[in-house]
This record gives sequence, C-alpha cells and structure tokens, in this order.
Amino acid sequence: MPKNKFQDVVFTIIMASVMVYGMVAYNIVLNTGSLENWVFGAVFHEWPIMVLIAIALELVFVGRLAMKVAFRLVNPREAGQTQIMLAISAASVWIMCPCMSFFATLLFKDSHNANFVAIWVQTTMLNYPAAFLWQLAAAGPLVRTVFGAGLRCIKKKQNAETHC
Repeated sequence: MPKNKFQDVVFTIIMASVMVYGMVAYNIVLNTGSLENWVFGAVFHEWPIMVLIAIALELVFVGRLAMKVAFRLVNPREAGQTQIMLAISAASVWIMCPCMSFFATLLFKDSHNANFVAIWVQTTMLNYPAAFLWQLAAAGPLVRTVFGAGLRCIKKKQNAETHC
C-alpha cells in the first residue's frame, strides 16, 4: 500500500484506470445486452474522461472520506491488514459509485431531460454490485500486486546502487 503522497497518486492512477475500464465495459454490456469482443476496445471511447474524473474525485474527496468511513467500520489498531484493506475498498466503492454514476449519466446517457435523477439512481444501483465485485475480486488484488511488485523492484534497484 502507498506510504507517501507520490505513491498514493501512482496507486490512485493505476486503480482508477483498472476500475474505470471494468465499469465502462460493464455498462456497455448493460446497454447492448451482450458481451462481444468489440466491447473491449469500445471502452476507450469513455475511458479517458472517466479516468480523469475518478482520479480527481479520489485525490480530492473520496480517498480521505473513505478512510474515515473505513476506520469507523474497523479499528486500525486492532484489525489486521486484510480487514483494513477490505474496509477501505468497500468504503471507496460505496462513495465512488454514486459519484462516477453521476458523471457517466451526465456525460454519456440521454439524461438531458426531467428523468436525470431517475437515470442516475438506476445507473448507481446497477453499478453497485458490479463495482464491489470488480474491486474486491479483480481490480483490487491485481492493482495491489502490480503496485507491490513495482515498489519491490524500485527498492531492489536502490539497494543495488548503494552497494556498488
């Protein structure tokens, strides 16, 4: 897990990229009714703007609030690393899903009418189960593994340079 602000930003960029990819793909499948190969490339139509929104939300607002919520769910002095990670992941999805669904509704759905709130609520409710599952079972473990491997690689290089 990130130990300083720079690492937090890098972790956030990677996590937002993976989460947004999965959720945009999921929403395309919801809209079309089937998963086909073309969906994996079509994601990149919405992905860039949604990643930027996710990164901004996480760094400015969601990250701190999710930590506060998570530490109301578990006591960091008593809980293990896995409990803390699960609490933070769950709190992040709980806060981020309605926010990202709002922007997706605003930018990519036919929501410029009196039904905006209804479309946003529906989008949020359809996204919650997938976002939790994607975060806890796929994106979270993948990003933590990649991030941890990157940190270990950097430490190895730093140790090798100091021994020369």
